[in-house]
Amino acid sequence: MTIRVLLVDDESLLRMAFTMILEAQPDMEPAGEAGDGADAIRLARQLRPDVVLMDVRMPGTDGIEATRRIIKDSPTTRVLILTTFDLDEYAFAALKAGASGFLLKNARPDELLTAIRSVAAGDAVVSPRITRRLLENFADQLPGDGGADVDERLQRLTSREREVLIHVGRGLSNTEIAARLYLAEATVKTHLSRILMKLELRDRVQAVVFAYETRLIRPA
Repeated sequence: MTIRVLLVDDESLLRMAFTMILEAQPDMEPAGEAGDGADAIRLARQLRPDVVLMDVRMPGTDGIEATRRIIKDSPTTRVLILTTFDLDEYAFAALKAGASGFLLKNARPDELLTAIRSVAAGDAVVSPRITRRLLENFADQLPGDGGADVDERLQRLTSREREVLIHVGRGLSNTEIAARLYLAEATVKTHLSRILMKLELRDRVQAVVFAYETRLIRPA
């Protein structure tokens, strides 16, 4: 399967560099380019790419609003955010908007390609620990008590699933959770799959965001 990637950045030289990297890969192809969020939304709707490589700081419609709109229009499209700092408030907002992760703009080409492949496969490329640091840093921007719809989704979980979600929210890996709860790692994976399905979440990173938004996990 060829991964089709939409490149979104207001710097044409950066788009050109990413295009050259993608064209050299047998399993990837650039699906198109956009210089701002409005064009990104239009092209994503038209081209239905597998992955959108999205800059967040752009004039006009920024990458956060574009991410929100693209995911709403095309739930199967994954968004990978490009940012300058790993604790950028834009990265935090983009994760809340539904991005599957973020990557620093100065990442090596092999890191970029690995991230794109991971996102295309349905995985999140930001580790839960980094996501937790973001959420701790910007905790004042989270809802105070969680909305009624969010609380209702939380009630769908069994007590064991809630326990697993708490550990996911704290940044533990499946292996670490298995050791804490005296479970097989495969069982933890099964619980996590059910959690994502019941909560209508896209990936592990979104589960961490959910745990903080509902105050299942509270910032230290």
